[in-house]
Amino acid sequence: MPSLTGKVALVTGGATKIGRGVIDVLRQDGATVVAADIDRAGLAQLDAGVDARECDITDDAQLDALVAGVIERHGRLDVLVNLAASYLDNGAETSRADWLAGLNVNLVSCARLTEIARPQLARSGAGAVVNFSSISSSVAQTGRWVYPVSKAAIVQLTRLQALDYAADGIRVNSVSPGWTWSNIIEEVSGGDIERADRVAASFHMLGRLGRPEEVGRVVSFLASDDASFVTGADYAVDGGYAGLGPEQRDPAIPLLAP
Repeated sequence: MPSLTGKVALVTGGATKIGRGVIDVLRQDGATVVAADIDRAGLAQLDAGVDARECDITDDAQLDALVAGVIERHGRLDVLVNLAASYLDNGAETSRADWLAGLNVNLVSCARLTEIARPQLARSGAGAVVNFSSISSSVAQTGRWVYPVSKAAIVQLTRLQALDYAADGIRVNSVSPGWTWSNIIEEVSGGDIERADRVAASFHMLGRLGRPEEVGRVVSFLASDDASFVTGADYAVDGGYAGLGPEQRDPAIPLLAP
């Protein structure tokens, strides 16, 4: 049987390209999936088998209603995937209001939703949370401050949640994707995935972008009982990006030759 058969998963940011990839894999692996997003039009494009719910994750009342609705319709909650994110970021010039708005979506809402869902995840007996960090959490990226800082904080939040929720039988891990075919990369590249792969090649050992379903497979593993002794960890789903460090895939020394 698929590894998530009988489990109910809630995925925020479910209307995004990466969200859809995660949802597809969770469903393939047997889970019933509730997708939450503020993007009503994007939710309408999801498969009819997905329980799509509009939700502003910065509103605790809406988060309460979201979790209550999952229990009312499906009777349980086993997996929470905190995927929703904001890319609001003007680097050093970011205003206080934009700092607070970005952190509210990327960090605070992740913490609040997990705490609100905690009793239901504990009742599951094998509750699992997967938070979305990023390769941006551990490297300097010029012109970006809010997003990398929020993703670095997610890694630490994951450790803290894992420790405090362990007594409830809830495991908490995070994933840090590399460049992945996402809404923002599709927009910037004009929808040209082959060009995006070429640009990404030098920064990833595998020489290309990740695909949403590849991230989804790691999320599904962490959500499943196959990862029953894994908690407080951050999984790089980055095609070797982190392993390269400041290097690139192609040798640099020959460039020194006259």
